[in-house]
Amino acid sequence: MPLHIRPIQASDNEPLATLIRAVFREFKIDKPGTVYTDPTTDALYQLFQHPGSTYFVAEENGVLVGGCGVYPTEGLPEGCAELVKFYLTAEARGKGIGNKLMQQSIAAARALGYKQLYLESFPELAKAVSMYEKAGFEPLPHALGNSGHYACTIWMLKDL
Repeated sequence: MPLHIRPIQASDNEPLATLIRAVFREFKIDKPGTVYTDPTTDALYQLFQHPGSTYFVAEENGVLVGGCGVYPTEGLPEGCAELVKFYLTAEARGKGIGNKLMQQSIAAARALGYKQLYLESFPELAKAVSMYEKAGFEPLPHALGNSGHYACTIWMLKDL
């Protein structure tokens, strides 16, 4: 059973929260003002029941190895959503899984009627930032919307 990308299920909450926090510890960005301390990280299935949102998980050989979604973050411009909670296990990186998750999320954002996608990141996640740039995300000088993740220092936007 190779790679399988599917919508999030309630049973994914705990493994996803564990995966996300492990990535934050790995890159030493496990600090306040990030997804690491965001209480929604423990209830992603419930979060993504919000209208205008969607979230996908990637399973490789039946093991959850990553996730990525789209969310209409409060305060974003009309027609703009945020690419959110995009993380992969160390073992899953470099195989194209992240790009597949991101492309599925971008396609879903278009299908939901969004015209732009925004994201927030960190310099420590340089490989991810490079992938965003290759996908057409452009750097912004400041944050958009009210994600609550005030520790992020990279902000990017893509027209869909």
